[in-house]
Amino acid sequence: MTGAIGNLQVNSARVVQNLRSLAQLSACPDPPPAVTRVVFTQQDREARQFLADLYDDVGLAVRVDSVGNVFARWSGTEPSLPAVGTGSHTDAIPFSGMYDGTVGVLGGLEAVRALKQAGFQPRRSIELLMLTSEEPTRFGIGCSGSRALVGQLTDSDGDKLVDDQGMSFNQVRQEFGCEGAVSDCVLGKDYYHAWVELHIEQGPELEEQGIPIGIVTAIAAPATLLVKIQGQGGHAGAVLMPRRHDALCAASECVLAIERLAKESQSPDFVATVGELQVYPGAVNSIPSRVQFSIDLRDIDLGNRDRIKQDIETMVKQIGSRRGVDTETQTLNADPPAIASQHVLDAAKRACEESGLDYRCMVSRAYHDSLFLARITPMAMLFIPCRAGVSHRPDEYSSEQQIGRGVEVLARTLADLASS
Repeated sequence: MTGAIGNLQVNSARVVQNLRSLAQLSACPDPPPAVTRVVFTQQDREARQFLADLYDDVGLAVRVDSVGNVFARWSGTEPSLPAVGTGSHTDAIPFSGMYDGTVGVLGGLEAVRALKQAGFQPRRSIELLMLTSEEPTRFGIGCSGSRALVGQLTDSDGDKLVDDQGMSFNQVRQEFGCEGAVSDCVLGKDYYHAWVELHIEQGPELEEQGIPIGIVTAIAAPATLLVKIQGQGGHAGAVLMPRRHDALCAASECVLAIERLAKESQSPDFVATVGELQVYPGAVNSIPSRVQFSIDLRDIDLGNRDRIKQDIETMVKQIGSRRGVDTETQTLNADPPAIASQHVLDAAKRACEESGLDYRCMVSRAYHDSLFLARITPMAMLFIPCRAGVSHRPDEYSSEQQIGRGVEVLARTLADLASS
């Protein structure tokens, strides 16, 4: 099947140049590599036009759905068959880097271009997908485009999700030009034959071990909690310590207890993070009366994650009761893990062998759009190293050689799957 593309030539320099050009389309006041590109902004619009011009150059048929997901298709000889999909996202959190997500979109485009130039003709169509808003920057929920594709983002959700200006997801997407209901974009389980996403690792393991390709066998399940603590404020000098019901002290004890529970977990893949903490009134001479903080929990073992989630909720109540403060814990989302499909993993392994590249099978502790696409199609991911494992920072970096290797393996994997 893939023997017909032994002359595959990947132009990695072109991918890097496209990445640099895309990084220029940023709201960040600093020059690239610092990138800020939030969904449904002018920079997002410019990025989409940049990609549209590239798709046209390669001769792909493009459509955009009701939440802004962009599909660019290379028709196969049997276009009625379920397609093989690849892609990622191009939105970027404030002051981030130029490789997260974008390598999967521009690398996927180069994979298609290289296969075309090698004379390969797919039996199944190959579709490159740019997914809307993988990052939760604007509306507080990640992977909104892929959630919508699998029916996990509803029209009602689109009304409830709001940005800092009070604009709902539905209002903003419609003003951006994405017409129709959110439910219009749901894909059936027979739409894709398989899905493969290329991504930087966002961790240090591949680089530390000198391995060029990671094959992702599972994606950890994220859960997000919001904890609100109501204590009693007062003058920092006038209220003596025995009389205090300090919301921040209670929150601090909770944070340390969450860290302890995570370290004691029996699952080596479990992680817990408190990444946001808001204190009211926020004055140096005022006892904190109200605190709100978020908790991010992840594991590929769903049972373990949910057990610790319950332990955290119990612990927050106990600390609140002991300290004389009121507590409330909300679950914002609790998604299941995704397990890669064996036939997609096998295709990726064959592609590595054909390319003469070592690989390592590994777990993704960061979550990606592939987590949701796994609900409607067999899935796997390909990781390439990134320097020091750094991501979501301007110094995020993957070399031209590393990108080129990832694109080659992606191209051979797509060819294998599209020939079946």
